[in-house]
Amino acid sequence: MTKKLVLLISGRGSNLQSILRACQSGQVPDTAIVCVISNRADAPGLALAKQAGIPTQVMDHRNYPSRADFDAALRQGIDAHAPDLVVLAGFMRRLTVSFVTHYLGRLVNIHPSLLPAFPGLHTHARALEQGVCWHGATVHFVTPELDAGPSIVQAAVPVHPDDDPARLAERVLDAEHQIYPQALAAILSGHCRLEAGRVHWSTPFPAAAETVVHPQLTSVTMQTPSPGA
Repeated sequence: MTKKLVLLISGRGSNLQSILRACQSGQVPDTAIVCVISNRADAPGLALAKQAGIPTQVMDHRNYPSRADFDAALRQGIDAHAPDLVVLAGFMRRLTVSFVTHYLGRLVNIHPSLLPAFPGLHTHARALEQGVCWHGATVHFVTPELDAGPSIVQAAVPVHPDDDPARLAERVLDAEHQIYPQALAAILSGHCRLEAGRVHWSTPFPAAAETVVHPQLTSVTMQTPSPGA
């Protein structure tokens, strides 16, 4: 039976594009994106979805009197599609506790840092300011506390001496495109789930402890908890 994804976006939709490719190629098997919802009518990712024949919906948060009202309407829009997973793919809105609780264990996000380092915004600039040697991306289950949900998989990329936020962001984004489909496949296949506030693995993550070649010839190291962690 085909699993269903609803993606929430606010911008260009690069992770949407990588997830769509993964669904079409079978990397995320027996799965379809059934709707893309954006809080911004001018989000370029909407055009990508329409070109792929995916239904889209715009829900402008500015049209609602409160954050709670917007989230209630958003929840209604999502539930109309009965998705197996709700995927935050560059959705630039903080979600209410009631919204997150409703989808707990079925709501995932990708964050451009090695959480718990650098939650929130401007992660690449903050990483450079701190002088870290490694930066990266984290796929995690969403919980009420911002960017604090249990990590599913991380990709670490080296920070170069001549990096600026834009160059570093480009390498991290490439890593995001690799790990997000892999994490979704693990969840949808039942290998990974949120249980009692922790990520539980029934089998090892396919990319665990492996290193893959990054398009720019840097290494991207995949990291996940061990099974049962």
